[in-house]
Amino acid sequence: MVDLESEVPPLPPRYRFRDLLLGDQGWQNDDRVQVEFYMNENTFKERLKLFFIKNQRSSLRIRLFNFSLKLLSCLLYIIRVLLENPSQGNEWSHIFWVNRSLPLWGLQVSVALISLFETILLGYLSYKGNIWEQILRIPFILEIINAVPFIISIFWPSLRNLFVPVFINCWLAKHALENMINDLHRAIQRTQSAMFNQVLILISTLLCLIFTCICGIQHLERIGKKLNLFDSLYFCIVTFSTVGFGDVTPETWSSKLFVVAMICVALVVLPIQFEQLAYLWMERQKSGGNYSRHRAQTEKHVVLCVSSLKIDLLMDFLNEFYAHPRLQDYYVVILCPTEMDVQVRRVLQIPMWSQRVIYLQGSALKDQDLLRAKMDDAEACFILSSRCEVDRTSSDHQTILRAWAVKDFAPNCPLYVQILKPENKFHIKFADHVVCEEEFKYAMLALNCICPATSTLITLLVHTSRGQEGQQSPEQWQKMYGRCSGNEVYHIVLEESTFFAEYEGKSFTYASFHAHKKFGVCLIGVRREDNKNILLNPGPRYIMNATDICFYINITKEENSAFKNQDQQKKSNVSRSFYHGPSRLPVHSIIASMGTVAIDLQDTSCRSTSGPTLSLPTEGSKEIRRPSIAPVLEVADTSSIQTCDLLSDQSEDETTPDEEISSNLEYAKGYPPYSPYIGSSPTFCHLLHEKVPFCCLRLDKSCQHNYYEDAKAYGFKNKLIIVAAETAGNGLYNFIVPLRAYYRPKKELNPIVLLLDNPLDDLLRCGVTFAANMVVVDKESTMSAEEDYMADAKTIVNVQTLFRLFSSLSIITELTHPANMRFMQFRAKDCYSLALSKLEKKEREKGSNLAFMFRLPFAAGRVFSISMLDTLLYQSFVKDYMISITRLLLGLDTTPGSGFLCSMKITEDDLWIRTYARLYQKLCSSTGDVPIGIYRTESQKLTTSESREIASQDWTSSLVSRKYSVNHLKSQISISVEEWEDTKDSKEQSHHRSNHRNSTSSDQSDHPLLRRKSMQWARRLSRKGPKHSGKTAEKITQQRLNLYRRSERQELAELVKNRMKHLGLSTVGYDEMNDHQSTLSYILINPSPDTRLELNDVVYLIRPDPLAYLPNSEPSRKNSICNAMGQDSREETQL
Repeated sequence: MVDLESEVPPLPPRYRFRDLLLGDQGWQNDDRVQVEFYMNENTFKERLKLFFIKNQRSSLRIRLFNFSLKLLSCLLYIIRVLLENPSQGNEWSHIFWVNRSLPLWGLQVSVALISLFETILLGYLSYKGNIWEQILRIPFILEIINAVPFIISIFWPSLRNLFVPVFINCWLAKHALENMINDLHRAIQRTQSAMFNQVLILISTLLCLIFTCICGIQHLERIGKKLNLFDSLYFCIVTFSTVGFGDVTPETWSSKLFVVAMICVALVVLPIQFEQLAYLWMERQKSGGNYSRHRAQTEKHVVLCVSSLKIDLLMDFLNEFYAHPRLQDYYVVILCPTEMDVQVRRVLQIPMWSQRVIYLQGSALKDQDLLRAKMDDAEACFILSSRCEVDRTSSDHQTILRAWAVKDFAPNCPLYVQILKPENKFHIKFADHVVCEEEFKYAMLALNCICPATSTLITLLVHTSRGQEGQQSPEQWQKMYGRCSGNEVYHIVLEESTFFAEYEGKSFTYASFHAHKKFGVCLIGVRREDNKNILLNPGPRYIMNATDICFYINITKEENSAFKNQDQQKKSNVSRSFYHGPSRLPVHSIIASMGTVAIDLQDTSCRSTSGPTLSLPTEGSKEIRRPSIAPVLEVADTSSIQTCDLLSDQSEDETTPDEEISSNLEYAKGYPPYSPYIGSSPTFCHLLHEKVPFCCLRLDKSCQHNYYEDAKAYGFKNKLIIVAAETAGNGLYNFIVPLRAYYRPKKELNPIVLLLDNPLDDLLRCGVTFAANMVVVDKESTMSAEEDYMADAKTIVNVQTLFRLFSSLSIITELTHPANMRFMQFRAKDCYSLALSKLEKKEREKGSNLAFMFRLPFAAGRVFSISMLDTLLYQSFVKDYMISITRLLLGLDTTPGSGFLCSMKITEDDLWIRTYARLYQKLCSSTGDVPIGIYRTESQKLTTSESREIASQDWTSSLVSRKYSVNHLKSQISISVEEWEDTKDSKEQSHHRSNHRNSTSSDQSDHPLLRRKSMQWARRLSRKGPKHSGKTAEKITQQRLNLYRRSERQELAELVKNRMKHLGLSTVGYDEMNDHQSTLSYILINPSPDTRLELNDVVYLIRPDPLAYLPNSEPSRKNSICNAMGQDSREETQL
């Protein structure tokens, strides 16, 4: 201890205990210097300036006191005039001298002294080196005129009755009022007060003019008519209003001169004030003013923040937002930094929107603008990205800053944010609801390759509709398609529901089947009361609880439905007589009305638990028994469910042992080892055991590992999926993962080819002739078009080129604007497309939000617009589960126990099921699948005029063949439905060429310059016939005939074949691509139970999670196996 104490150095003197108590006196001997800052503010002048000028509140008090003094001086002047007795005579002395009592004189002197002292003090404090600038100020001059004579009269008593124009103090009061209002706005931090200030200045200027004119006329007429103040007021009002009765007029020349001067001042000052007021009013109309605080506290409103507001975005938001009845009383406040567009201004002037929509020009990054929009009182804030920007990352950065600003200003306001790039999602994880455009876009493009028209299915589900579209159309498919498009997703608590209350304690599939059979609703998912995760089709093992929230698809929600039994329906024979034949509507008809929906119910008093018993008609004398359908059990039976183990593949049962061993060595199931961006949802999928070298990823170039240079050489067993994109962004992860999901059989995995540039040679090398689908992603480089709707021009023309070259190729693409979908697979003279265009216009005039739904490419799922998903964000305000359900359907999120979207095709072996209700029962009882819709394809029927033209075309072709039969030209002309259009155009052009030689119509584009040159060359050779042999003449004649008969389709086919031969590719299979019949496809969401199944129908299914069918025994072992697989796959496998 002694050694330790000796090693510790002693404390300095200043830190000793004695010094701490008595204070350290040693600092006086140090060299330190104490420095005081801001000494200039401690002077007497600066302190006065701080009190009178700089300090906002004290300055406001001083100016208020000054304003009161000026008003008091004017009031004393009026009192002096009223107390004065009018003197007789017309002497000029009455102008310069007045009768003023001693008390009144004392008060005026006191006011003058205080005013002069204050003026001199403020002039001294604001002095900046130029004294003349202070002296020559108009307020200072007026103060001297009004105050100095009273001060002189103190020392010179004879001047006490001298006239002083004290009424001029009204102008000083006006000046003090302006300064006082400015200080008031600074003190209370009030913004946007320019309009209020200008109105106040205008009113005060007008009052000062009238008051000055009243007092001046009254005083100058002391030697004339001796007018009182009331007569002077009457004269001024009549004069300034340009009425001029003439009953009261000035008599003296001085008063007349004064009136002329005042009129000149009014003509100069008032127009300037009115001009400034009108300018401020126009600017306020542009900026939108403020949203009232009183209205914000008494009414509900939402705020829409956008970088630029277009008419399409506005109408989509308003139509979808106000489609819900409980949102009718909400106000919409639009906060946009740009000036209001002309079309937007015109729409907002419509009474329906002008009373509910308020436009504010401002930035979400400014607290003042957020305060104007009353963001802290808003029910929600929608922040949308500008998808028309060239740099979409920059657009996301702006969205992120807006979201941060709103969260900082109003932390309790719910945020609904739209983001473009998936890698930017983690910046806004705090938002209540987020929709990433590229995630949804690529997921829908991928599922369109597996389940056709998934994009159309999702789009119709997230749009609000009553199912009334197309009901006036003469075509049956448009009626069915339009009626089923009114189905949406709704929710209700099971114990409060008429649809599902009776199924408490029963399995999910039992409840789903019987609810559809009885009410026509499709139960797709549930959520436990104590769990926030939604489960889509949790399977037959799931038992329904009373507190479960049920999610179902129906025309309208249950709260807007009325129920009546079949016995009541039998009383009305009119409605029953409408449904006949194979296309009749079901007994469970859904009749949409404006407020409620009536659902006809069967009498359930005598019902068999085994379901309906339908019998097939016998064919002739044969008695073939229809295969039976097992009933849907109330509680799941393990033996009746076809197990689908995660660790096994159903497709592997049909393979040979060698193939099974090779597939097991090639593929593994697990999670992708790397995530392309933060926030991506991990998905269990098929992986490779070893990472493929980068050199092997180039399909068109050989490397040391393989020598293939085209897709045909690889010998893929399944057809290709080609993705034509501008860049390989992170969003492609959401395209690949659904196609490699673990629940897809290995034998159905399609090779994916990414094509970053799409010239014809690259298309042919990557196997476009035998591809299953070609996905064309919208080009971001075209977003900078001067016209907004031209942003899709490049994509549309590229798709049209592919469509003309490969007519039967399944092309799937997405566009920026829904209105441009009408240009997909464009045919200028297609009568059916023209009829659909007229139908679209009619539906738009009726106010439909889905007017574009009848376009054939959209109905078939060939094209969609990502802007349609904006309604998904809007619907989330009312249905907060819509984003989660959509992500589960698209495979963007995976929840344990939740099902996935898939499809099955109806073959000839499945037609014995006959109806959709029996299919529903078959699926629920066997595999536990829940069907939600049908994708139906029909042959496109031609009109009578079209069939006549085709017949005439065939007749003309036969004449041509007969004409050249003498030259032994045996040729056969076969014209398909699509080739007929091109051939008809060429015939019509040759017919009209003799009558319109100078015509430059677009029909001449069907005959290229090369074809005309070839025809001229053939004619010249034919004129030189005697110089050639017979074989040459016959050959030339055949060439002429072939050139004449060759259609545009054949010309394109020959071009493609020549390129394939040049590249060394086989042309086998290309002719089959062009032999394509015209068909139309459409979706029936939640069709009626009695809907007939047709051949090649594709049924959308929500299949239960395969993990749900794993045996319950040894749960710990099962979990350990799954965990071990997940870990091993993360460490040893590659995507």
